[in-house]
Parts: sequence; structure tokens; C-alpha cells
Amino acid sequence: QVQLVESGGGLVQPGGSLKLSCAASGIINFSRYTMGWYRQAPGKQRELVARLTTNGITNYADSGKGRFTISKDNIRDTVYLQMNSLKPEDTAVYYCNAKDSYYLANDYWGQGTQVTVSS
Repeated sequence: QVQLVESGGGLVQPGGSLKLSCAASGIINFSRYTMGWYRQAPGKQRELVARLTTNGITNYADSGKGRFTISKDNIRDTVYLQMNSLKPEDTAVYYCNAKDSYYLANDYWGQGTQVTVSS
């Protein structure tokens, strides 16, 4: 059974930093998964924050460019999201996603971690 478990969320002041982690278990060949971070603020749709493809290409939403960095550890089966210069509008539940590049039906989500940016 595949599980994605996010951690690292919390309350941070504007301008602060957080590093989110997403540990995967039950995934065979983690390196073939495109990993993504998404977020959902109250009353809004879930949106892509950052994505890291199997060949190392990164995509970022405009809102996070220059501030967020996605990375992946294929040995620890973990993906990270380093978030710097956080703003109140970054407040949301952040979700980890894993998409199998071989079998598209293998599409998994974590339970989410709350990030609150407030003074």
C-alpha cells in the first residue's frame, strides 16, 4: 500500500522559511515518479506549487518562483519543498503528489500539512 506522509508545516512569520518533507512508502522504483507539491487555501481550488519530473525538470507556479525549491532523494524516497521569504498568501494546506511516469493510474496523494504565515 502506497503512503505519502508530509511533515514540516507549521506557523511562521512573514519572511520566514519552512522545509516540507514528503516520505513515500510502498512505492516500487521511486525514481520513476514525478513528484509534486500542491496547496489549497480555504475557499480556493488546489493548485500546483512545484513539480519535479523523472528527468530532473522542475516547474514552479509563478507565486513561488525564486522563493521555493523542490528536491528529491531517491535513496530515502523523500521529496522536499524549501520555502523561503514566506508571505501570508502562502497560507494553505500543502499536499504531496506522486505520479508514476510508467503507469498513469498510479497517482497518489498525501494527507496534507498546514502552513500558516502570520505575524
